[in-house]
Amino acid sequence: MSECVALVTGAGGEMGHLLIPALRAQGIDVVALDLVELPESIRELCVETTEASILDGEVLEDLFRRHTPAYVFHLAAVLSRKAEADPDLAHRVNVNGTYNLFKLCHQSGVETAVRFLFPSSIAVYGLPNAVVKKEAGAVKETEWTVPSGVYGCNKLYCELLGAHFRRSRGMLDFRSIRFPGLISATTLPAGGTTDYAPEMIHAAAQNLAYKCFVLRDTRLPFMTMPDAVDALMQLARVEPDRLSTCVYNVRGFSSKAAEIRSEVLKHYPDADIMFEPDPARQALVDSWPGDIDDSLAQKDWGFCPKHGLSQAMADYLVPAMKTRYAMANR
Repeated sequence: MSECVALVTGAGGEMGHLLIPALRAQGIDVVALDLVELPESIRELCVETTEASILDGEVLEDLFRRHTPAYVFHLAAVLSRKAEADPDLAHRVNVNGTYNLFKLCHQSGVETAVRFLFPSSIAVYGLPNAVVKKEAGAVKETEWTVPSGVYGCNKLYCELLGAHFRRSRGMLDFRSIRFPGLISATTLPAGGTTDYAPEMIHAAAQNLAYKCFVLRDTRLPFMTMPDAVDALMQLARVEPDRLSTCVYNVRGFSSKAAEIRSEVLKHYPDADIMFEPDPARQALVDSWPGDIDDSLAQKDWGFCPKHGLSQAMADYLVPAMKTRYAMANR
């Protein structure tokens, strides 16, 4: 990446905490937007931080006018659990907010198309039941895109709209990654339906009991947050002529909830982790694939995650959480 400006929305979330330092390490000036004040450790890395809603058109127009970003990393979103509880809010933020950014990129007047990085989700998939899910195996980008939840519907529509802008409107180089469940050691889970995995680990690290809201044999793909940010950075850098599509699967590993529990117990043998499924969330998880095929990302831009489940625990999660919670207990 050459020296330029990136607008990061939802900058205070789990992904933003790692993405912004990664952008700065590449010489990218960061303009950050979030509903709440960002911590000093993030603010000091940005040329500007703004507390505002993604729905505030005047604020967004002003940021585009003054900074003319070459990159937009659109992280702001209402996640799956809250989206189910408040679909109107989810539509306004996840769909209208994204569309407003598309229009601003289209109208930006820059010499080259704005590279728009859009974190999507395995929630765009919709398998009819757990039996079909098991038979489907690793799902490709073009398969089973009939989401059953509000969040997945929002994300899929924005993928399609972004692809439309990319094809026919110009000045928008839309690139999307369908992320699996993401696990971060440095920030707390923020209400996603796949958050049982990071919640399980954070609870064990704090010596707290945890009731997992899915069945023991529930399988989903996951990846660590560092691998997720690396994927975004890789996709942002690659030249357009190397991309065979604008939407890519990525994953680190595919595991059952019981397998994650077993791995946690290797490092925290006294952890109290029980299974107490929530029917609504279980139904949603059962509609998502147990694994996804990321061969296109591997082929087009060399995606290669660092962490499988065991490596994620031993090399990333356990060391980082020991530091995090040791400092919290001082």
